[in-house]
Amino acid sequence: LLVRDGRRTYEDIAQHVGLSSPAVKRRVDKLRALGALRGFTAVIDHTALGDQTEALIELFFAPGTLLDTVAETLRQHPEVVEAWSVTGEADAIARVRTQDNGDLERLIMALQRDGLVQRTRSQVVLSALVSQPGDAW
Repeated sequence: LLVRDGRRTYEDIAQHVGLSSPAVKRRVDKLRALGALRGFTAVIDHTALGDQTEALIELFFAPGTLLDTVAETLRQHPEVVEAWSVTGEADAIARVRTQDNGDLERLIMALQRDGLVQRTRSQVVLSALVSQPGDAW
């Protein structure tokens, strides 16, 4: 219930699951203490805020580039929403949001500017087919 709506009250949850409000609070507190519930968040429509382009960028770094360096390089760009180290050809994949394709192109050029990123391969997201509530995606 919290995944679907993080603003639900303990009273509301209690009514749905057949517990008292204090019992729900204890369980939520325990989930937070265990790290299973990492926080509460607002769901933002980025298109409404002006970010029209979302893309996945495969990044191919210079041989010997450490993951700490990869992470620091990507943190310097606010357009990078998430990034992962991966198996396969690419060293990392970054999920990015930009205002338009021109901004995406500028971001890719900026990533390649210092020579650590030797090449990229991008896929622009056309539409979301599945989006699970509470999922980082």
